[in-house]
Amino acid sequence: MSESSQPAAPASKYCRESRVFKTGRVFPNDVNNHQTLFGGKLMSNIDEVASISAMRHCRCNVVTASTDSVDFLSPIRPTDSFCFESFVSWTGRTSIEVFVKVIAENLYSGERTVAATSFLTFVAIGPDGSPAPVPKVIPETDEEKLVSDLAEERSEQRKVRRAASKKLAGQLITTKYWE
Repeated sequence: MSESSQPAAPASKYCRESRVFKTGRVFPNDVNNHQTLFGGKLMSNIDEVASISAMRHCRCNVVTASTDSVDFLSPIRPTDSFCFESFVSWTGRTSIEVFVKVIAENLYSGERTVAATSFLTFVAIGPDGSPAPVPKVIPETDEEKLVSDLAEERSEQRKVRRAASKKLAGQLITTKYWE
C-alpha cells in the first residue's frame, strides 16, 4: 500500500488511555554483585510495559524502533518494590513515543523515589506489515503535559541520532574476526 493510500489516522486519544502499571519486588536472583536490581531486568520490564502502552494507543501491532534513553537515577534494592508506570507521550504519523517512570518503594519505611525514567519509540504496524497511522495524543495532567512539552525536540534528536547510527553502521565491518 502506498503512503498516499494509507488510511487516515484514527481520532486523538488521551494519555490516560494508554497508561500501564506493573509492580514487582526484588528477589535475591534479581540483583547484581552490588546487591541492586540488574539493569537488564529493569530494561526488559521497561520495554514490556512500554509496548503495552503503545498497543493500547494504536490497537495494532507495534515494533520497538528505539530505546531512546534509560536513566538510572537511584538503585533499587532487595528491600524495595518497584512500580513501572508508562503512557504514550507523543505520536508522529506512524511512530509512538512512550514515557516510563520507575518508582522504588522501601517496603520497611514506605519511602518512595523515582529510580529511573525512560523514553522508547515504537512504530505501529498495519495488517499488511507496513507502518500504520496512529492517533494523536492529548496530555491532561500536569505530569503528562510536562513530559509531552519537549516531545517534538526529542523526536528531532532521534532523527539526528538515527542518521548518525546508520552512517556508522555503513562503515562497520561484518566479516568474522578470524577471516
